[in-house]
Amino acid sequence: MSRDALVVGINRYTDSHLANLTAPAEDAEAIARVLEEYGDFRVGRYPEAIDPETRKPYVGRELNLCLADLEDALIKLFNPQDRAVPDMALFYFSGHGLRRSPGGISEGFLATSDADSTRRFYGLSLQWLRRLLQESPIKQQIVWLDCCYSGELLNVQEADPGEKGQARDRCFIAASRGFEVAYQDISEPYSVLTKELLAGLDPARHPQRWVTNYSLIDHLDRRLGQEATQRPIFSNFGEPINLTRSWEVAVETETKPEVGDPTICPYKGLEFFDNNEEDPKYFFGREELTDKLLDHLRTGNFLALVGASGSGKSSVLRAGLLHQLQQGRKLSGSQHWVIRCFTPGENGQSPLQNLAEAFVGNQLSPVEYAEQLETAEKQLATGADGLRRLVQGLDAPRVVLAIDQFEEIFTLCQDKQEREQFFACLMGALEQLQEKMAVVVTMRADFLGRCVEQDYSGLAQRIQDTVPVTPMSREQLGDAILKPAERVNRKLEPALVEQMLSDVAEAPGTLPLLQYALKQLWQQNPKQLRLEDYIQLGHIGGSLNQRATELFNTMSPTQQAATKRIFLCLTQLGEGTEDTRRRALKRDIITPLHPESVIDEALQVLTNKDNRLIVTSQLQEKGTGSGEVVVDVAHEAVIRHWQLLRNWLSDTPIRDKLREHRQLETAAKEWDRERRKNRRKAGGYLLHGIRLQQANEFRKKEQQTFPLSFTALEFVQKSNRKRQINWVTILGWLGVLLLAAGFLYRQIDINNSWTLVKKVDPSKYDTLHKRALERLNRQKQSF
Repeated sequence: MSRDALVVGINRYTDSHLANLTAPAEDAEAIARVLEEYGDFRVGRYPEAIDPETRKPYVGRELNLCLADLEDALIKLFNPQDRAVPDMALFYFSGHGLRRSPGGISEGFLATSDADSTRRFYGLSLQWLRRLLQESPIKQQIVWLDCCYSGELLNVQEADPGEKGQARDRCFIAASRGFEVAYQDISEPYSVLTKELLAGLDPARHPQRWVTNYSLIDHLDRRLGQEATQRPIFSNFGEPINLTRSWEVAVETETKPEVGDPTICPYKGLEFFDNNEEDPKYFFGREELTDKLLDHLRTGNFLALVGASGSGKSSVLRAGLLHQLQQGRKLSGSQHWVIRCFTPGENGQSPLQNLAEAFVGNQLSPVEYAEQLETAEKQLATGADGLRRLVQGLDAPRVVLAIDQFEEIFTLCQDKQEREQFFACLMGALEQLQEKMAVVVTMRADFLGRCVEQDYSGLAQRIQDTVPVTPMSREQLGDAILKPAERVNRKLEPALVEQMLSDVAEAPGTLPLLQYALKQLWQQNPKQLRLEDYIQLGHIGGSLNQRATELFNTMSPTQQAATKRIFLCLTQLGEGTEDTRRRALKRDIITPLHPESVIDEALQVLTNKDNRLIVTSQLQEKGTGSGEVVVDVAHEAVIRHWQLLRNWLSDTPIRDKLREHRQLETAAKEWDRERRKNRRKAGGYLLHGIRLQQANEFRKKEQQTFPLSFTALEFVQKSNRKRQINWVTILGWLGVLLLAAGFLYRQIDINNSWTLVKKVDPSKYDTLHKRALERLNRQKQSF
């Protein structure tokens, strides 16, 4: 492997505003010697001087370096035209850094000896350097900037191209952040950063293996961490870059991959790779995409990861991006960030409730948990200001809110006002906090249009800048298949790998099926995965369908009915989109027709570690140590590729009845939720009129095919009871009104009779007078 380096140390400056320095030349020469001795680099030194005795070059302490010479040297290093392109190129700079801001537009420079601020000539543009790196054909690029500047602000990240360009692997390290000054250690001949670079590159610290850019960052973080006067910034992208080593060590012993626990299955089946201690070890094939996500977070505070179902979005988010952030080896300081990850419809709760839970500690007593949750919910009830206060209350330089399966805000949250309140809270706080807060979402591509139906407090604009989860290349798929097995020292037949690659290439969006097939093969024979077994499973497309159908056929009729009930309850019917999964409380699945004992029997089979078609979790209740069981489909691939379930869902009458059933169950949940808060107000959620009539008809006709949960049955019964009470009340009031009307009529009649009696002269007694007196007498008797 050819490895070239350019080290620059500038002590002398002609500009009277720039003081001459003593450390840069010493810094550069020390770096050059380490790279030559332990890294096998061909090193170019600037400004170059020749030792008269040894005739060897060194970095001249009293020499000048002009901009033209530095640019030419960098072009030859990163974009050579007249010689072979090296595999690796490293640029080290020590000297002054400058910044100019005409019209408020900031631009940073590496000051060369001929810099002259009076002529607005500052040296090498960092933006030019970034463009050069982006255009460079060199696959491994390394840039270390140890800039010393007198009180000026310098955004050295202007030179960092991130993951853009042709480079496969890149390492960028700079002496300080934009608001800090780089220091020289007065007790040492080297600057603070260079001193630690030299220590980190010393192969004696890492016997029997390479010093890589990642181990170098680990050293810098230990030595120049949060408590240090000067903290460097860095970004690493791609695979580890080998920098230095003890050359007597054989290559084979250094590059041997870490071997994991051979008893662990490295494939996840239908589950996503999570951000934990084990899963990231076996997550391969998405390194390039992970670097792209890291670069987006480095320069922005909103990131939308969008892709088709089955493209691996959740795994990239969790085992890729979030894991790398916690490691802190690719973005400087990210290990100190606070990360909160949740799904909008988790545990059957609203998006705002799940957002509130993200700010509650996990290791709390039930009482403390309830108190913190109540506080968070009250804060979020005030909107964006409340979320801002929650974020600012966390002791961290940055807070990342990762929202997986963002489409659940549309599929599971039917309350439009609540949905808009969530968006207003999230987007408003993001606008107020800027870089203090970042939001990362994953979403199915077919829901992107829903996000731009209206402004949604600025979401429609932010969601335009998405990172697509594109299909994996053949090489990446090969890594996803082979490397997890290599980690546990297991083998796959080459013919099996070729067949799997061909199957996946013909059926995009099948990564969960690939993982499921690999897990099935592993369970059959963990020592070697064979093509013969794979063919018997039914290849990629048939393995899941075959296994699920076999499992269903082994069940008793009552368990089969319960299984059908479970999967129909866990499927959200698409409205112009594909069907998706939905979570449900176990108590909402239980019905008189499917009692808890039968549901538990079916769940025990479906959640078995060898099957894993269904997953369950525990929902903790406020103020208690207990909770409810939440049931979920392991992956939407089950909904898409289990043919028996597709047959159930493809029947139009069944879909219509399922929608009606779902609407009734949703109304029952809203009523149940309200009565737990305020029983007096819960009556307003009960059914009446045509809706109650339809509910009664549905319960009567569909009690065998779509039985209602106990909560829904109680909901309908309470609604009927309220209707009866309303009728009794109405009839009672009608009776009172009739009595009052009768009394009023008689009173009017009496008054009329007395009026007639008084008008007639008794001396002129006639028949009319007689009749009036008789009527008064009868009315008196009736009382």
